[in-house]
Amino acid sequence: MATGRTHRPATRSRGIPEATVARLPLYLRALTALSERSVPTVSSEELAAAAGVNSAKLRKDFSYLGSYGTRGVGYDVEYLVYQISRELGLTQDWPVVIVGIGNLGAALAGYGGFASRGFRVAALIDADPAMTGKPVAGIPVQHSDDLEKIINEDGVSIGVIATPAGVAQQVCDRLVAAGVTSILNFAPTVLSVPDGVDVRKVDLSIELQILAFHEQRKAGEEAGGESGPETGTDTGAPAAPPAARTPGSRKGPDGDVPAVMPA
Repeated sequence: MATGRTHRPATRSRGIPEATVARLPLYLRALTALSERSVPTVSSEELAAAAGVNSAKLRKDFSYLGSYGTRGVGYDVEYLVYQISRELGLTQDWPVVIVGIGNLGAALAGYGGFASRGFRVAALIDADPAMTGKPVAGIPVQHSDDLEKIINEDGVSIGVIATPAGVAQQVCDRLVAAGVTSILNFAPTVLSVPDGVDVRKVDLSIELQILAFHEQRKAGEEAGGESGPETGTDTGAPAAPPAARTPGSRKGPDGDVPAVMPA
């Protein structure tokens, strides 16, 4: 059985831009859905719409893979699924450890998409002795004291951190020292890693704040459209913006929440 320790994806050596690499999973998801419906071919326009990109960008991305499609026919769905899966390194088994089995870690452990996308949850690890041996998603939780042993025995090169922010860097350091070279970080903190280690950060609060910005902007545009630039005066001066909230004006579960959250 191949493991992530002995093979790295070929994307860097082939000079595929990182932006293209980030879009390949989107194409693969759309293609997999087409494959499940037994759709044999797809045009660049149809696939681009399903993936949420424009067709010119899609064709450019696929040119890096050496795949250009057939004029009047489109792309062969099954071949593209194989081609992208191979480029992403998904034609082999990638063992993954999840560290931190709280609510988020447990949810990740039960995510059914791992196995169908080339990943195997090799171990669940937590520092709480009360969690040791407890099955989560059918996998017994192991104590963090055994982290290095688990990584070595399973040939793990991908680690998922779902711990509180205060211990995330310590966990990261141990993962890297044990040989992990890729980390998916769900902890709300920035990790420091040496060269050769890749980190992808998933911060749900940041994503929500971005959505809040867009909601606020849409609300402002709607208000402007209803009242126009001249509101309540005949001078043409725009209305003053609403007063900003001051720190402490809104309560959160951890106390006062500032009007603008730090990055």
